[in-house]
Amino acid sequence: MTTSSSRGPAERPARGTTRTLQDGVKRTILPTGLRIVTEAIPTTRSIALGVWVGIGSRDETPAMSGASHFLEHLLFKGTHKRTALQISAEIEAVGGETNAFTTKEYTCYYARVLDDDLALAVDVMVDAVADSILDPADVETERGVILEEIAMHEDEPGDEVHDIFTEAIFGDHPLGRLISGTEESITPMTRTQIHGFYRRRYTPPNIVVAAAGNLEHAAVVRLVRKALAGTALDAPSAPPSPPRRGSKRVPTQKPHTVVRNRDTEQAHVVLGGIGIGRPDERRFSLGVLNNVLGGGMSSRLFQEIREKRGLAYSVYSYASQYADAGVFGVYAGCAPGKVEEVLDLIRAELAAVAADGLTAEEVARGRGMVKGSYVLGLEDTGSRMSRLAKSELLYGDLMSVDELLTRVDAVTEEEVRKVARDLLDQPMTLAVVGPFDEAAFTAR
Repeated sequence: MTTSSSRGPAERPARGTTRTLQDGVKRTILPTGLRIVTEAIPTTRSIALGVWVGIGSRDETPAMSGASHFLEHLLFKGTHKRTALQISAEIEAVGGETNAFTTKEYTCYYARVLDDDLALAVDVMVDAVADSILDPADVETERGVILEEIAMHEDEPGDEVHDIFTEAIFGDHPLGRLISGTEESITPMTRTQIHGFYRRRYTPPNIVVAAAGNLEHAAVVRLVRKALAGTALDAPSAPPSPPRRGSKRVPTQKPHTVVRNRDTEQAHVVLGGIGIGRPDERRFSLGVLNNVLGGGMSSRLFQEIREKRGLAYSVYSYASQYADAGVFGVYAGCAPGKVEEVLDLIRAELAAVAADGLTAEEVARGRGMVKGSYVLGLEDTGSRMSRLAKSELLYGDLMSVDELLTRVDAVTEEEVRKVARDLLDQPMTLAVVGPFDEAAFTAR
């Protein structure tokens, strides 16, 4: 049974308001609904700025699969004010950097610059996201780039196996689709379709501008408003098109095995099943469990499979969480002739933890690993900026570092044992990439 967190997405405050969320952290909601969240860190001389859009691959129809990722490419290709070269050259001329990425539930466009160059970064990044031309010639150029990217990804079996596993878990649900789309969806996608998706989905209430570093919140707000002036994101919008998530129930897939025959020197496997969603209270216990089971060199899987037996170079567990679903899996890469032994060891470890949980010492170590990785991950402006944006976009609330550490410290052995039973004591799905036929695994 899934337990919902009492600290779920907060009710969105009124437009046209500014509020201090924590010491040094402020949020302004413009009259259009676009949100600006900043964290002042006076001891730094840099600023990380991100424009985050709450739209990802799961919000696409099958015919538009890959549209969010396509847009990620196109929005750097030119606006009414700048060419593609000017977008990159203006930031690089001051020693800054820009990039972007797409996930299943959001897309991020970001820049890192010196604090003196904040105004430039805001103008360039907001301009790119708000006022892209989407020139037909650029659409065709980037279509070729994306098709090459898809082909390159298929040549990386260590990456491909995770996509196969996710598709096996979620089936034809949008969460099961490739973020990049496929050759079949990208090839026929027209500029008109992409532009329509852009204007329907990239609306002010779906956008968060986040910044962290040596800054003043009021100055960031002024710069963002100036950069938005005259663009499609400047005027109050109609209610945004709601994300498609929730319009199709996440399936409970029957466990099965999927084998992709590849002539590889190494076999790649992922074994796992349905996990938990992002609002689930058990996420703290799962973080502890995941770290002890397969999160580092001291983890059970690493010690058992690599250190004691030398069967694999890479072996780890992971948990991916979404708004209403999640997956939990164990990955290993090994010689094809060692796959059966590795899988037997993984299954035995999962069964042992599901039955007995973790020791008190392991739970304590797992808590320390979660806390350390979280705090050490906040040691630069980029990670601070990401924390602000994800909290606002995905939760509508910002949990303080101290509160999060307190929540992790409160995780008990029994809570870890329960989440282990819930997730590990279930029939597992297996994804394999390597020189095998499916019969070699389905017969097991």
